[in-house]
Amino acid sequence: MVASEAVPFAKTGGLADVLAALPLALGQLGHRVTVVMPRYRGIQAGDQIGRFAVPLPGPPLEAGIWEQMVARNVRVLFVECAALYDREALYGTGNDDYADNPRRFAFLARAALEIAMRQSDAPDIIHAHDWQGGLAPVYLRTRSADYAALARTATIFTIHNLAYQGLCAAYWLPHLDLDWSVMTIEGLEYWGRASFLKGGINFSDVLTTVSPTYAREIQTREYGFGFEGILARRSADLVGILNGIDVERWDPGRDPYLPRQYDEKTVTAGKREAKRRLLHTCGLRADDPAMARPLIGLISRLVDQKGLDIVAALGEDLGRLDVGFAVLGTGEARYQDFWTGLAARYPDRIGFKIGFDEPLAHLIEGGADLFLMPSRFEPCGLNQMYSLRYGTVPIVRATGGLDDTVIDYQSAEDLGTGFKFAEYSPAGLQSALDRALAVYRKPRSWKALQVRGMRQNFSWDKSAREYVKLYEQAIVAKREN
Repeated sequence: MVASEAVPFAKTGGLADVLAALPLALGQLGHRVTVVMPRYRGIQAGDQIGRFAVPLPGPPLEAGIWEQMVARNVRVLFVECAALYDREALYGTGNDDYADNPRRFAFLARAALEIAMRQSDAPDIIHAHDWQGGLAPVYLRTRSADYAALARTATIFTIHNLAYQGLCAAYWLPHLDLDWSVMTIEGLEYWGRASFLKGGINFSDVLTTVSPTYAREIQTREYGFGFEGILARRSADLVGILNGIDVERWDPGRDPYLPRQYDEKTVTAGKREAKRRLLHTCGLRADDPAMARPLIGLISRLVDQKGLDIVAALGEDLGRLDVGFAVLGTGEARYQDFWTGLAARYPDRIGFKIGFDEPLAHLIEGGADLFLMPSRFEPCGLNQMYSLRYGTVPIVRATGGLDDTVIDYQSAEDLGTGFKFAEYSPAGLQSALDRALAVYRKPRSWKALQVRGMRQNFSWDKSAREYVKLYEQAIVAKREN
């Protein structure tokens, strides 16, 4: 697997969670998995096992290879190159990408292929993730003579978020050891620029994305970010496999960050203690009226994609609701200012912390009554699945993985697990909030709703088995061609 981040070594988003959990699940099924990622500043894990030159034009650069076994059958190989990866951040600072990101991630792709060539057994699959891994299948196809030992290796490319397309000026191509012949509609060319994401899409044998609904959505103009035609052309090779979650790390029955562990039989008492602790942690009142008031959790990047624009559009109406909020996240200054201002005006009911805090994230999932995810688009989403597992009822927009994982509650007789709204608007969000709060006032219905959510199975074992089926199909198809 070729990727730019993986928990616990480096993380900016859900990609890192997938690259931690999927390899472990595959390893438990008996498959040998190697994850190749950069050795960024601050990564201390592993022992150096090799060093070699990576064939890219320009000043010669060597890759030091560091190995860390993380579980039986699973290892991470870190590609060390201080000139490229010893940086303050993974991709850039502030809102600016590093100018040499094309070279940084071309280097990663070539290094991964060089590693694969040096194995005693050629891998059956090279699985590249997002634009940062997108050149691995491109090099494998266009430099086939250099990688003859990998001729029977199938390639899988997973799109975690289509919005990030790895665009660069066309003049980069010769500096990345790519021939001008790839600068076509069927290659990397995208409106006069080169796209690493498009390269991954066009040069891989099989494509996946992280939920069935997102696989359909990205072939439409609304969600395709200009790639809808590119993906529609390869629709026969595109499969949506829902991401799983780490059910050991996210388990209310064993969570060390909760004041009291609980399961579906003890959910009411367990969540009550977690709620009181959460209110205290957020600096909010935790008296009887506060405990009776619904508490809504939100853990998110504070950006438009995550629906913060329609949340902010409700403005003071949020403060006037008879609810509390526990908010954790970082992002655009205007949304940080929005929550900071709201917390200042309603200090007894709204708590906001900028940044990411792992213990607080677990406490929000355990202590909140509801969890808010009003995303404009959401390839898969993880927090709604954590919430269901913790008996924290999600309110989500019906898009991508949110639509696949939450069953809309309509009445006490149905099998609903949360609340969904389709129209992306403040009114749509307000309607879902109103429905959720109405059910919250009915304890028996609410308890049944919580328990149904806690019984859902979103383990990586289930998702990993779907990947294994796809890998096997890809291997057979590759060897028959």
